[in-house]
Amino acid sequence: MPRPSCSILIANYNGEHLLADCIDSVLGQRGDFQVEIIIHDDCSTDRSLDLLRTHYPQARIIESAENVGFCIANNRMAAIAEGEYLLLLNNDAALFPDALSALFDPANDVAGISTLPQFAWDDGRIINYGCRLDLFYNAVPAMRPGKHALAMVEGACLFLPRRLWTELGGFPEWFGSIAEDAMLCCAARLAGTAVRCLESSGYRHRQGASFSGLRANDGRLRTRFRRRYLSERNRIALLATCTPTWLAWLLLGLHWAILLAEAIGLCALQGTMRPWHEIYFPAMRDAWSLREKTLALRRGTQARRCIGLREYLRGFVFFPYRLRLLVRHGAPRITD
Repeated sequence: MPRPSCSILIANYNGEHLLADCIDSVLGQRGDFQVEIIIHDDCSTDRSLDLLRTHYPQARIIESAENVGFCIANNRMAAIAEGEYLLLLNNDAALFPDALSALFDPANDVAGISTLPQFAWDDGRIINYGCRLDLFYNAVPAMRPGKHALAMVEGACLFLPRRLWTELGGFPEWFGSIAEDAMLCCAARLAGTAVRCLESSGYRHRQGASFSGLRANDGRLRTRFRRRYLSERNRIALLATCTPTWLAWLLLGLHWAILLAEAIGLCALQGTMRPWHEIYFPAMRDAWSLREKTLALRRGTQARRCIGLREYLRGFVFFPYRLRLLVRHGAPRITD
């Protein structure tokens, strides 16, 4: 068989009810592309493996003996991928039929990191055209294509040359899950590589179906304790790793103060110390214990930097996005 043009990497955990839509969208692509599908099953307890073996024998499957998380799963798949390009695709996402044609269009520069417009699964509304970031590395959806420079694209549908993935070192495995896509994109931008969203084609996404995030449902923010902990811990490392110059340490101190204030306010509003014990304290404690790994990651990332602070901040907004969400939707409801 000829070498595939693109390796589709799908990390799966208990996605039996999601996988068919995802894989069928890959198999139904228009265009003459050689692709390989690699699926990392993260020790699922449902019948995901039975489904894959029975209905998708063409997929290459990595069966993990333990649950290792999104970062290790994608690193393992990328290590055996044979395609010139990689497409990271969530198991709760499905590509439009012309998605690969758009990504491989000769008119597009495919040397950097790309994504497609993201649409809600149920009603088809636009979710974003990639994301900007605020100064504390919260993702801010870009709702108008081409209006602003992007800081990141989501790992739900992330396309890049395999060579670039190797140069950047893939995902930090100790991140586990959450914010690894922002780390990859920010490191790429610091190295002078473009991060962008195409304006054609797209993909549908059941946001949070695989790992529920901070989403506004029925006008109320909802998230989970585990995800919120990972988000807070990893964003501390992300800020310290990628922010150029002295600004990193100024923002880091301010960020810690904001986290403490947020923890006090959320515990007071909810009448329980559980957010402190399960989110904020362990996130700050573990971020501190990982400081050596973070500093090593910063040294490698900043050594590749070829743009200045001003250019890097073009993908950022200066108003805290979490404050905007709090004003609009109120305090989040956090569940198990």
